[in-house]
Amino acid sequence: MLLLLIFTHGYLFAQQATITGVVKSAPDNLGMPGVSVRLKGTVIATSTDANGNFSIKIPAKAGILEFTSVGYKVQEVAVAKTTTLNITLQEDASTLSDVVVVGYGTTRKQDLTGSVAVVGVKDFQKGSISTPEQMLSGKVSGVAITSNSGQPGSGSTIRIRGGSSLNASNDPLFVIDGVPLESGGVSGASNPLSFINPNDIETFTVLKDASAAAIYGARASNGVIIITTKKGLGDALKVTFNSVNSVSKLTKQLDVLSADEIRAIVNSKGTSAQKALLGTFNTNWQDLIYQDGFSSDNNISISGGIKKLPYRLSLGYQNQTGVLRTDQLEKTSAALVFNPRFFDNHLKLDVNLKGSMQKTRFANTSAIGGAVSFDPTQATYTNRSVYNGYWEWLTNSGTDLVNLVGRNPVGLLEQREDRSKPMRSIGNVQLDYSFHFLPELHANLNAAYDVATGKGTVYVDPNAAESFLSKGVNNQYKTNRRNTVLDFYLNYVKEFKSIKSRVDATAGYSYNDYLTTQYYYPSFDAYGTKVVNSDPAFAFNKPQYRLISYFGRLNYNYDERFLLTATVRRDGSSRFGPAYKYGVFPSVALAWTVNNESFLKDVKAITALKLRASYGVTGQQDGIDNYGYLSTYGLSSLNAQYQFGNTFYQMYRPSAYIANIKWEETATANIGLDFGLFDNRVSGSLDFYQKKTSDLLNRIPQPAGTNFAATAVVNVGDMKNEGVELTLNFNPIKAKDFNWDFSFNATYNKNTITNLTVVPNDPNYAGFPSGTIAGGVGGQNAFINAVGGPKNTFNLFEQTYDQAGNPIEGVYVDQNGDGITSPSDFKKGKQADPKVFLGFSNNLSYKKWNLSFTLRANLGNYVYNNNFSQAGNLAQILGTSVILNGSPNYLATNFTAQQLLSDYYIQNASFLRMDNVNLGYSFGQLLKSKANLQLTASVQNVFVITKYKGLDPEVASGVDNNIYPRPRIFSLGLNLNY
Repeated sequence: MLLLLIFTHGYLFAQQATITGVVKSAPDNLGMPGVSVRLKGTVIATSTDANGNFSIKIPAKAGILEFTSVGYKVQEVAVAKTTTLNITLQEDASTLSDVVVVGYGTTRKQDLTGSVAVVGVKDFQKGSISTPEQMLSGKVSGVAITSNSGQPGSGSTIRIRGGSSLNASNDPLFVIDGVPLESGGVSGASNPLSFINPNDIETFTVLKDASAAAIYGARASNGVIIITTKKGLGDALKVTFNSVNSVSKLTKQLDVLSADEIRAIVNSKGTSAQKALLGTFNTNWQDLIYQDGFSSDNNISISGGIKKLPYRLSLGYQNQTGVLRTDQLEKTSAALVFNPRFFDNHLKLDVNLKGSMQKTRFANTSAIGGAVSFDPTQATYTNRSVYNGYWEWLTNSGTDLVNLVGRNPVGLLEQREDRSKPMRSIGNVQLDYSFHFLPELHANLNAAYDVATGKGTVYVDPNAAESFLSKGVNNQYKTNRRNTVLDFYLNYVKEFKSIKSRVDATAGYSYNDYLTTQYYYPSFDAYGTKVVNSDPAFAFNKPQYRLISYFGRLNYNYDERFLLTATVRRDGSSRFGPAYKYGVFPSVALAWTVNNESFLKDVKAITALKLRASYGVTGQQDGIDNYGYLSTYGLSSLNAQYQFGNTFYQMYRPSAYIANIKWEETATANIGLDFGLFDNRVSGSLDFYQKKTSDLLNRIPQPAGTNFAATAVVNVGDMKNEGVELTLNFNPIKAKDFNWDFSFNATYNKNTITNLTVVPNDPNYAGFPSGTIAGGVGGQNAFINAVGGPKNTFNLFEQTYDQAGNPIEGVYVDQNGDGITSPSDFKKGKQADPKVFLGFSNNLSYKKWNLSFTLRANLGNYVYNNNFSQAGNLAQILGTSVILNGSPNYLATNFTAQQLLSDYYIQNASFLRMDNVNLGYSFGQLLKSKANLQLTASVQNVFVITKYKGLDPEVASGVDNNIYPRPRIFSLGLNLNY
C-alpha cells in the first residue's frame, strides 16, 4: 500500500508548483512548528516542521495560502510566481481563532463558560507510554491519575474532582472521536484504554464542571475526557517514523528479613521441630522473580492527500516485558483516517477506523506475595523430579505437600501460563453538511461502533505444587462486546452584527446500544479431563442495555463581553423501571469577558480576563445492574442441587431487587476566573466548585420478609465534594535561541458524606466498612464510610505506646470507657484520599536542544501498611506448620501476633515524584531539506520523596499489599519525519 501511495502522489503532483518557506513568530523571530499551511478553498494542506519550515505542492495556477496557528492571527498570502515565502505571524492577544472540541461539536475558546482543560501533543508526558492516560498525568488541575501497578499495559485510577459515588463507578466518561466508551474492561486486557495507540492522539479535552459535561447527561457525573486523534492534512506524502526503546529497572524491593535473621529468630524462639525445618541457603526470592524489563515501541504514519481525499494511516507495534518474570505484552495497532470535503466544503466527511490486537502473558502475581513470605533459608530447586524439581514444603513422608502453605514463588511464575488474545476496534463515520441555502445551519450525522473480543487460556502444569491435587488447570474464557452509536444533531451558528450578538445553537438525538456476550465453559485439568460438576448452568449470557437521549445547547455571545450557555439532556435508560427510566439533566453558565470592557482596553498588562459561573446536574448509571429493578431468578450450579427422593435437581432462586432504583445525580456549582497577563506570558485559571451527589447507591439492610435478601443496593445517600483548582502558565524567556516555559497546577478537594440511610442521620447506622485488610481470619476492614466524614476514612483501634514510644501489643485506647476492647472503640482518623494534588511541568529549549520534566505531588493522604501489619510479628514466622519470612517491622515492635486493627500501621503517604525527564536534540533538516530527525533520551519515575515506609506511597486503594512495583524506565527515542 505504501508503494501505491508513493506512485500515486508522484503522478498527481508531477506538474504542480512547489512552494517552500519558513514561518516565524513576531516579535521573537523564532521558527514556528505545527503551523497549518493550507491552499484556501481546498483540502491541500501541510504543516511546518520543528524549525518552522514547510513545503507544499499546489496547482500551477495562482492561489492563496492560509497560515493558521493557535494563539496567532490568520495570515493569507497570494501566490503567483513566487516559490519561496518568509511568513511572520502576529500574536492574537484574544486568541479568537482557538477552537475547542466539546461534546457534539466545537466551540470558540473565548465562548467557553465552563471549566474545560485542553492538553496537546506539546505538553504530553514523554518516554515509554503504553496507555493514553499516562500522557495526561499531572497536567490538569482537578484530575488525579494513579497508575494501578507497574505491569505492562496496566490501567490507572482516574478521578476528576474527587469522584461522585461510593458504590457505583467513579471513572470519567471517555469519548474518542465522537464514540463514547462503555465503562469496564475487555476480558484478557488489563486496561481497556491500552487498545488506543498514544501516538495517534492529538489532544485531550477534559470537561470538569456541569456546564461543560451536562451535554452527556447520565454518564457525566465523574467528568468527561474527550480524545481527538490525528487527521490527514491533504498535502504531499508525509511519512513519520517513531521508535522508543526502553529498559525498566526496579529501584527498590520490599523490605524482608534476611536468611540469617530468620535463622537467629527461629533458633532463639522456635521449637526443636521448627529449628529442624531451617535450611542452609541464603535465597533472595525477590531477586529470583524480578528482572530488567525491555520495551520496544515502533510507529509509522503516512499522511497526505489524493486529489480531494486527505488521509492518514498509522501502524504501531509494541513489545514489552515486565519486571516480573514471564510478564509480557505484545500489541499491534492500526488507524486509518479519511477526511475529504465536497461541494465547496459544504459536506465534510470524517472516517475514523482504529483497531488493536494484543498478545499477553500475565505473570502469576501471587508470586509477589510469595517472594516476601517464603522461607529465605531454603533452596530454589531440588535434585528430584517431583513437582518439576522446585523446592516445596513437604510432610514427613518426603513426597506429600504440606497443606495450606505458600508455594515456591519461582514455581508459581514458571509453571503457569495465563495467555490472552484480546482485540478491539473503534470507528465512526461522521458527515457534516452545511446547507447551501443556509450555510449557518449544519446537519451532523455520526454512526459509530466499538467492538471487542477478549479470549484467553489458563494452563497450570499438572506437576505444579500450586494445583497438584487437581492435576493442574487447562481452562478458557471468552467475552464479546458490541456497542453501537448513532448521533444526529443540527447546529446553527450566526452572527448578528446589528445587535452585537452571536448565537450557536445545537439540538440532537443519540442512540447507544451496549451488548455483551459472556461465554461459560466447564473446568478441565491439565490433561484435558473435565472436572466433575463443573458444567455451567448456561453456555452463555447476553446482558444488554440501551440509552436513548435528546439534547440541546445554546451559546449566546453579546458584544464579546457577556456569554450565556444553556444545556439540557433527557436520557432514557433500560436499566431502570418505567417510572424512573428517564432523567433530565440541565445546566446553565454565565461569563463576563472583562478585558473587553472599555475601562480595561487601555490596560496593556491585561491580555485576557474572564469571570465564569455555572450550575448544572449530571447523572450516573455506570456500576448499576442492568436488571436491578426486576426480580430475577438464577439457576444453581451442579454443586448446589436439591434432593427429591433419589434425584438431585438444580433450583432457581430469586435475587434481591429494588423496583424504584434510579440514577445517582450530581449537582455542581462552579465559579471561575481565567486570565492572561503581559501578552499571555503569564496566564492561568482559578476555579471554586461544589459537587452535591444525591440518591447515592448504598447497600442497606432490608426489613424481614420485604425482599429476597437481607441487604440490597438502594438510592439513599448524599455526598459532597468542595474544592479549589489553580492553574498557572509562565513563559518568562522567549528569545531566538532560548525559550523557557513552565506550568503549575494545584487542586484542593474536601469530600464529605452527608447521608447514608432512608431516615437521614439514623444514629443506629454507623456506616459501611471498606478497604479489605489481608491476613487474619474473617473480613477485616481499614475504612469506614460514615456521615460527617470523607469516604475511605480510617477506622481502627487507637494504639497505645510506652514511655520509649514503642507500641504496646494488644493495648488500645478505651474510647467508650467500658473496659472492653471491641469495635465500639474504633476511632475515625486520617483519610486515604489526598487533600491536595500538585503538578509542575517545565520546558527549556536552547537552539537544537530541548529539556523537559514533570513533577507531581500528593499531600494529606495516608496508607495502611498491610505488609507491616501482616508480616511484622513472630506468628508470621513461627505461627504455622512451616517457617515463613517476615517484615523487619517485627524487630521494631516485637509483636508476637498480628495486630491488624491497630492504627499504628497508618502512615503518611504524601509524596513528591518526578514522573519524567526528557532530553532531546533536533538535527534539523536532512536529505536536501526533505527529512527531519530528532533523538530523545528520557527517564520515567526518576525519584520519589516521601515519609512512607513501604515500597511505594502511591496506592490507589489506600491499603498496601502485594503491589506490583513501578520500575524506573530508561528510554532512547528516535523521530524521523520525511
